[in-house]
Amino acid sequence: MLNLEELDLNLIVKSYRKFIDGDTLKKDIITYIPRLYKFTFNICSIIDHQKGYSRCHIYSYPYKWKFYNYITNNFRDGLFTNVTRVSLYDQRPFEYKFFLRIQISFQFMKKLTIKNRKAQKYKQFIKSKNNNQILSIIEYSNLTQLDLSNTHDDYLELFLFNTNISLPNNLHLCVNYQSIKRVTYYFTRYHCVKLATLYCDPLNQMVEYIKNYFPYTCICSTVDFRFIRKKSSHTCFNRYISATT
Repeated sequence: MLNLEELDLNLIVKSYRKFIDGDTLKKDIITYIPRLYKFTFNICSIIDHQKGYSRCHIYSYPYKWKFYNYITNNFRDGLFTNVTRVSLYDQRPFEYKFFLRIQISFQFMKKLTIKNRKAQKYKQFIKSKNNNQILSIIEYSNLTQLDLSNTHDDYLELFLFNTNISLPNNLHLCVNYQSIKRVTYYFTRYHCVKLATLYCDPLNQMVEYIKNYFPYTCICSTVDFRFIRKKSSHTCFNRYISATT
């Protein structure tokens, strides 16, 4: 490695002692590669302790990778023009302003996965603001896939029924069946007509009002969501097709 001049590192490291930071990179890597002149890195280190997991993410900027995973409320913003796949995870709730920050930082995002079981603290405040139309519009204009299967109902409500979030047409949405059953019972359609495909299980227990809630939307198993490809993005097999009469 002494003669190495260029190095790209993309690592996930699990540890029981300490995070990998800038000092670690300099001491354990850069010092041993004297001819190195181009170094790009994307390193997520995870510490496993008794109370759970802690993460530290360091990367070179500008960020060159097409994915950015496990973004938390501590995200420091930035402009990530190469990123098309994003995942959000935290044990604290994501609020409206956080999703606005995500829109600004990831303007070319096509796939978004959210994992958060915590209820939003300021949902009622946002609703009152929404009535007065003073909130900034959140636009995910390039989004094609949205995974809300591991979220609190609040996030499903936010994306499907909040008029201050703008979603594109032909969106593929993956959800938890019980969640979609609960939220569609209390709300009227808003973004529902924009869905190309809804993915949830079990299909054989799908109640009629849910199928009728999503006009002209394919309803498929969540297994199919994992295998979406560009060539088949508008094809729907082994599904229900709901339509209003």
